Amino acid sequence: MNPTHPIDKNVLGTPLQIAGTNPLTGFFRDGFCCTGPQDSGKHVVAAVVTDAFLAFTLAMGNDLISAYPAGRFPSLKAGDRWCLCAARWKEAFDAGFAPPVILEATHEKALLYATLEELKAHEFKV
Repeated sequence: MNPTHPIDKNVLGTPLQIAGTNPLTGFFRDGFCCTGPQDSGKHVVAAVVTDAFLAFTLAMGNDLISAYPAGRFPSLKAGDRWCLCAARWKEAFDAGFAPPVILEATHEKALLYATLEELKAHEFKV
């Protein structure tokens, strides 16, 4: 089964697919890279995080390696699927540290930050 979010579309224009459940990702912690007015970071890029990306974002002041239980944030390790802030993914892309992207699970709003070509260049291959 490949659950979808009924209303939202991905960057390919098809129904948004679930990004990850272990750890449970998404701004709303429902497994989908959806966003809303309260999501100032626009966590819409479904990525498979890498050690290089984790080190890059830590150096930029965003520690994704350490757990933050009060914020319902687990620690991440390479290979985890996580809904990333679109601006941070683009920043990592520009610096050469962008992690692979799951296009079917990346919300169409990511296209406000990166082009489809940029995202496809980092497409996660199963």
